[in-house]
Amino acid sequence: MKSDEIRIKFLEFFKNRGHKIIPSASLVPDDPTVLFTTAGMQQFKSYYTAPENAVRDFGSKNTASVQKCVRTVDIDEVGDANHLTFFEMLGNFSFGGYNRKEAITYAYDFIVKELGLEISYVTFYKGEGLVPRDEESENIWKELGIKDIREDGSDVFWGPTGDSGPCGPTTEIYCKNADGQDVEIWNIVFNEYFCDGSREKLDKGEAKLKKLDVMGIDTGMGFERLVATVQKKKDVYETDLFNNEKTREERIIADHTRAALEIIKEGVEPSNAGRGYVLRRLIRRVTLYSDRIGVKISEKFNEEETKFRKTLAIGLVEFEKGTDPFILFTTYGFPLELTLELAKDLPAQAGKGKKIDLEDFNKKMVEHQKLSQTSSAGMFKGGLANHNEKTVKLHTAHHLLLAGLQALVDKNIKQRGSNITEERLRMDFLCDHKLTDDEKKKVEDWVNEKIKDDLNIVRKEMPLKEAEKIGAEMEFGAKYPDVVSVYIVEDKNGNVISKEFCGGPHIKNTSELGTFKILKEEAVSAGVRRIKAVVL
Repeated sequence: MKSDEIRIKFLEFFKNRGHKIIPSASLVPDDPTVLFTTAGMQQFKSYYTAPENAVRDFGSKNTASVQKCVRTVDIDEVGDANHLTFFEMLGNFSFGGYNRKEAITYAYDFIVKELGLEISYVTFYKGEGLVPRDEESENIWKELGIKDIREDGSDVFWGPTGDSGPCGPTTEIYCKNADGQDVEIWNIVFNEYFCDGSREKLDKGEAKLKKLDVMGIDTGMGFERLVATVQKKKDVYETDLFNNEKTREERIIADHTRAALEIIKEGVEPSNAGRGYVLRRLIRRVTLYSDRIGVKISEKFNEEETKFRKTLAIGLVEFEKGTDPFILFTTYGFPLELTLELAKDLPAQAGKGKKIDLEDFNKKMVEHQKLSQTSSAGMFKGGLANHNEKTVKLHTAHHLLLAGLQALVDKNIKQRGSNITEERLRMDFLCDHKLTDDEKKKVEDWVNEKIKDDLNIVRKEMPLKEAEKIGAEMEFGAKYPDVVSVYIVEDKNGNVISKEFCGGPHIKNTSELGTFKILKEEAVSAGVRRIKAVVL
């Protein structure tokens, strides 16, 4: 069975069981607590605490998706049989539509009856503190004929994703791979609680759990690992998703290239902070390992590769001299991880047998960061929101763009996600077709007409329910506070051009914008399009 067949089979299975199929969300989430989308449930996070909104947004309490994910927490493990930084997650979700019985039975039927796999064993939560022993899951597995059912502790209590959120006990499903080793295939989370802190704080006893009114179902099945199991391969690199990479270096190059290209598609550029730093780190690791085995890199990486080769050349010379790792990092831009790699993997270098003093490095970095924060403290007095003039203009242009798409292309278009920098705006939106050149030109002209009309932008603060009543646009799937800001653009006759929920900031009059230009329109996933635009 090919990987594409498995993906389609999964979606068809849940579609036939009343689930709305939702496209993969952007790898760049709206959730400010995480850099990338790391799980299928992330785009559905708000529905576990407000399940009534699921029917409004999806027409169903049950959904399923194949979600693109990036995780770098295990980046040092990449190169073995299973760890990846970019992967896909198959998942089915319910917001009060069904409970343990249905979720476990669906999983059993798909694995055993659809894929023809044999379940080795399953786990269930033994109970601790407020959360009782999950006897219901244990009994359901017994009824399905599973003999090996294992009780477990904190490893089978999942979440929350980010700084807070829904969480609960899980049941895990294991199958044997081609080596006869038991591999976790599917994790079914019963979101019965809300945690007011992170998982780390929960484990330390610094966060509290509150019982949710409605149980939510959140499942995740690593696609690459599943494909390897179905295709009876010893590791993911032997599947049709890869090219049978054998060595650790080849696998790191394959995985990191795959991850970097997916991140680049989201409009992220290499930089020294946040998502851009993750991308830069991936590209530079590809460059390092490519050099070792003489592999030429994709042309998409050329600019970053050229920059890094200069850094690498200088850094290697300084490394051989025995230069302090802190100086290598702060003066020469040579990442600590590469210093550690060289000390570990290149024993022929001058660093042979030399132990890198991480405690000393971290101490110096703390002092360095304190100095940096002191010198730049004035930059952030306006809060977390970016009040740069260019960014503020693009926030307003973003509202006009959405209004133009609804006025000229399809009144049912809804925003699916956004990302605004100083250089450009990016909007993801639900649309059933690729925009024609004529449609793009009409939307662009429409926005520029509104700019020339000197229209005022008015901010009104009101209760969320009132804002919903007046039909203010909201981002698909976003969760809003009880009191919201609504930005309204009206023409000279009092006709509403745009009416949208937003935290701001915005300009006062459209005449401040200049000229609006659409740079690109493309597909993100099935039913989701993306526009990138600028103001000149």
